[in-house]
Amino acid sequence: MQSSDAEPIVRIRDLKKNSVNFVLENVDLSFANSFRRVMIADIPTVAIDMVEIETNTTVLPDEFIAHRLGMIPLVSTMCDEAMRYTRDCTCEVRCQYCAIELQLNVACHEANTTMHITSNMLEVVPTNKPGSYGSYDTDDGGEELAKRVENFGHPIGKDDPDVPPILICKIRMGQELRVRCIAKKGIAKEHAKWSPCSAVAFEYDPHNKLRHTSYWYEYDARAEWPLSENAKEEDPPRDDVPFDYNAKPTKFYMEVETDGSLGAQEVVHKGLQELQTKLANLILGLKPEPPENDAFQSGAGAGGGALGGQPNGAHDSSQLGGWGMPPPMASGGSAWSPPRAAGGAAGGAWGSSPARTGGGGGGGWGSPAAAPWGAPAGGSAASGSSGGWGSPAAQGWGSPAQQTNGWNVG
Repeated sequence: MQSSDAEPIVRIRDLKKNSVNFVLENVDLSFANSFRRVMIADIPTVAIDMVEIETNTTVLPDEFIAHRLGMIPLVSTMCDEAMRYTRDCTCEVRCQYCAIELQLNVACHEANTTMHITSNMLEVVPTNKPGSYGSYDTDDGGEELAKRVENFGHPIGKDDPDVPPILICKIRMGQELRVRCIAKKGIAKEHAKWSPCSAVAFEYDPHNKLRHTSYWYEYDARAEWPLSENAKEEDPPRDDVPFDYNAKPTKFYMEVETDGSLGAQEVVHKGLQELQTKLANLILGLKPEPPENDAFQSGAGAGGGALGGQPNGAHDSSQLGGWGMPPPMASGGSAWSPPRAAGGAAGGAWGSSPARTGGGGGGGWGSPAAAPWGAPAGGSAASGSSGGWGSPAAQGWGSPAQQTNGWNVG
């Protein structure tokens, strides 16, 4: 039984340009499966995403050809650093930093000849800005262009005699295909055409000691179900050993095969980096956030908070307030809310009831004693009530008889 604290071990059994076979040990089943899924669906590549068909006189419809063009793998070495996502780019539609333009212009002029249109006929051309202004400033400040390899964005195996090209369609004399393609960066979670892997084999427990698989058989499961090559790495089960319900797999046999857009070694490295990033973001999200200092909260003393006010709207009548706090008045009130006097013509605050005194005091807004807006001055001479706005006795904003407790007091 291996210790659970043992460090992970990776043993490479076979390494080629587009495939790698290795054994992963001392990891959990969930980690190994997550690693497999990340390599399939979370590593960015470049693929044709938009096809503009100018002429198509072939026997295939436009949608069929566009789909076949999108599935052609393109060279995507260092794609995560050499190209931007369209959603992260600052351009309006597309530019040389987030798109690669390819053109295909083929026509058959020979009689009794069937021409094969293949991926080798796709030509990468400078990306043009859509619209009347089709040029770019080469000194845009982007570093992506410097990180691209020489054949970045080209179909895999282009001009390589050892790699057969991918067939798009066949045409006869008089038929023509003229298209313009825009390749963009993406991942296989959006569409399978962005997956760098054509297959990822994943196996553990080749002898089925853990009984995670139920074999259908007629007479003998061992005879009818042949073992894989990975079974040579482990000892066969013994009939005299009782079944262990707590046993867990610790050895995983993986084989990664790419479509050529990325090398097998780069897929494995990028997969580990992507999985590490996902786990780091998860751990960061689970950590409790430290309490942040509220800029509007104040400490002890007369200085108040950062902006001179009290926390959460509280105020001290003995201090000058900050935002939203009027200066105190000698009579105990404030400029916004004058105190209710015991008598005379003192008025209440906004919307408050008038002072019930012997002399008829004017109420606040909406009070019974308040004159309506624009009403003529004509209150009782004995009570001293005033009229509305614009009247000679009005005590409103900007009137000649401003009171010291109103707004706009100099």
